[in-house]
Amino acid sequence: MTLWAGRFSDGPSDVLWRYTASDIDRRLLPWDVKGSIAHVSMLGRTGILPEAEVEVIVGGLEAIAGEAADDDFEWQDGDEDVHTAVERRLGELVGGAGGRLHTGRSRNDQIALDLRLYLSDMALDRIRQLHGAVRTLCEVAESVGETIVPSYTHLQQAQAVPLAHHLLAYAWMFLRDAQRFDDVRRRLEVSPLGANASGGSSLPLDPAVSASLLGWSEHFQNSMDAVGSRDLAAEYTFVCAQSMVHASRLAEELIQWTTTEFGWATYGDEFTTGSSALPQKKNPDIAELARGRAAGAIGQLTAVLSLQKGLPLAYNRDLQEDKVAVFGADDLLAGTLEALPALLGSAEFHPPAPSSWVCALDLAEVLVTRGVPFREAHHAVGRLVTALVESDRRLADATEADLLAADERFETADLELIDPIESVRRRVSPGGGSFESVGEQLAELRRRTG
Repeated sequence: MTLWAGRFSDGPSDVLWRYTASDIDRRLLPWDVKGSIAHVSMLGRTGILPEAEVEVIVGGLEAIAGEAADDDFEWQDGDEDVHTAVERRLGELVGGAGGRLHTGRSRNDQIALDLRLYLSDMALDRIRQLHGAVRTLCEVAESVGETIVPSYTHLQQAQAVPLAHHLLAYAWMFLRDAQRFDDVRRRLEVSPLGANASGGSSLPLDPAVSASLLGWSEHFQNSMDAVGSRDLAAEYTFVCAQSMVHASRLAEELIQWTTTEFGWATYGDEFTTGSSALPQKKNPDIAELARGRAAGAIGQLTAVLSLQKGLPLAYNRDLQEDKVAVFGADDLLAGTLEALPALLGSAEFHPPAPSSWVCALDLAEVLVTRGVPFREAHHAVGRLVTALVESDRRLADATEADLLAADERFETADLELIDPIESVRRRVSPGGGSFESVGEQLAELRRRTG
């Protein structure tokens, strides 16, 4: 029997049932029970239900929680949703007292609470995973030592940097993602219990008590907002999508680095796949799938935003679809944060040395130290580059005569600057690509991730 059957003389048709009933919320079972215990306990504390009856109901709910924890809860075809299933099972366990559970509550504030409880806990899991990804990046960065690679702008070699510096850029991205999950948790932990269907109740409910029983300090201030808003689902999905975009950027580089053209890295056999036709292939499928699944997370964000755009207040059944989006994005991220760091952790790095062109800025900056305006220094090095390219030479092939022809303020000792390792060693700006900066970043990242 549905929770709303009293109004109807006929049961729902098979067509209606197939289209409207959903099992996607079954994962919310432990959180639905937790919210129900808080709600019925509040009913007891406010005197709406006798304490003896509350004890019976709480005992039944705790038994259901045990079944959920042991994966022994039995779902039935007639369970319209998780709320129906819990109330049905509670009746089986405690009899007529179970019918009092829904006193002063609607499925509207109930599902809003379940979602908040669930996402708050999932946010903690993602924070742990993101911190784990940061620690993996730190470990790999430390393992590559003073390996030098080119940084890229416009996919052209720009400046020499430690490979560790490149890897740690992603660590900072993931750390910000973890901070976003922590931030959204504060807005999630606001209890909607007591909002009822949309306008509260004539019963003396106490939302502050319900919130306190959940371990939260805040409760809703507007009942229509409490049941009719899903901006937090959208915000959570955004954080998932942004994290997936960061993972996708890292994945793209992991794919590039293993190509013959780059030749930077080799990944462990246990984290790569082969080709059904090409015996020589060793494919970084984890990275390719992470890159592809980022598109799915972006799509889920678009879905949950679009879902809200034309809805009048308060609750509308459209909101049932929010779980498809937010669960989908969260699942994609959870799987990616398990697999992608494992692939990265298996890497052996062997990048070729950067081109000597990455030292061009160093030549311009040495002129700046002699009082030359940067734009003049830039043009002087540009003249040097043009002359070398026209004679099919590299920057490393430059001579003292080449330097003086470009600008008379160059000195013979400046030829020593045309060395990628020297370029990195000379770097002094905070947060830049120097060995000292890498050491400072590693210490700070480890401090922040425990």
